[in-house]
Amino acid sequence: MFNFENLQVYQMSIDFVNSIYEITKKFPKDELFGLTNQLRRASVSIPLNIAEGSSRTGKDFKHFLSLSRGSCFECVAITSIAKKQNYLTELEFNKIYQTCLSL
Repeated sequence: MFNFENLQVYQMSIDFVNSIYEITKKFPKDELFGLTNQLRRASVSIPLNIAEGSSRTGKDFKHFLSLSRGSCFECVAITSIAKKQNYLTELEFNKIYQTCLSL
């Protein structure tokens, strides 16, 4: 087992990606290469940066964690847009928002 797989934040981020994929399945088809793709890519970036950063030490690891955090912020911005477009319910948006706060 790789050391990052034991990190709670990594496990939470994998669950987050799964929830994003489920939620975006109901986005309009014309958003497939727009918000759907962007949100999925931003969410996937979170565990990928945690995994890559775990192979580094100190300052470099912190940098990758910072990139992951930035991807969380991107997810919040994208879901804010999606909510305004009525692609997400208030409950779905709040769940994503709260998860990003805890990551």
